[in-house]
Amino acid sequence: MTANLLEAEVQTEGGADAVPEKFRDPQTGAIRVDLLVKSYRALEQKLAGMVSVPGDDSDDDARLRFNRALGVPDSPDGYEITLANPALSTDAEVNRRLHEAGFTPTQAQLVYDLACDHVVPQLHRMAGEYRQRGERDRLLQRYGGEARFSETARALEAWGQRNLPESVFNALASSYEGICALESMMQNGDPALTRGAGGGDAALSEDQLVGMMRDPRYWKKRDPEFLAKVTDGFKRLYPG
Repeated sequence: MTANLLEAEVQTEGGADAVPEKFRDPQTGAIRVDLLVKSYRALEQKLAGMVSVPGDDSDDDARLRFNRALGVPDSPDGYEITLANPALSTDAEVNRRLHEAGFTPTQAQLVYDLACDHVVPQLHRMAGEYRQRGERDRLLQRYGGEARFSETARALEAWGQRNLPESVFNALASSYEGICALESMMQNGDPALTRGAGGGDAALSEDQLVGMMRDPRYWKKRDPEFLAKVTDGFKRLYPG
């Protein structure tokens, strides 16, 4: 039998109880169709603004829309990286791979921050160890082998610790040129422990010389003129 629509109540899936109270008239309990329509339109607008996660079979446009919604720049050049360590620089290939993987600017910045905090110190440590091995090989060659160098090293250490401030001795003992200067000072006799003796206004202080030995021109580039300046500075500071 066909139902009389004029007499039948509006039925919803799950029964009338499935309609939330906010869509009912508080006095009569009747369903407010106008509120249902308004809510439905709002839901449509919200869904239209959402971006679905692209699957393996999604096209490039879908992936581009998704990346833009996340904040991924349109190209690797859109990353604005701030470097906390001057020894590090941005790399176009790294940025390209980060962009290809869908990294946001915040995530890309984190990659460089981690490199500054963890990778660069490790590289400096490895470079220092490599330099020390090279310096020791040069010393062994200069003194004719391990036995002779060990004998000279003991004499230099005893003399240096007895006659030089600890900071100066440690600085000199950390490089090939420093050890050669230390040997020259020992052979010329005990130094006169007077700052700036014989150096006039041009004499460099102990702190200045130690600082110069930390300069890359001294320990990394081995600039001959810079090395000679440091060696002469120690000789003038502690003349024989």
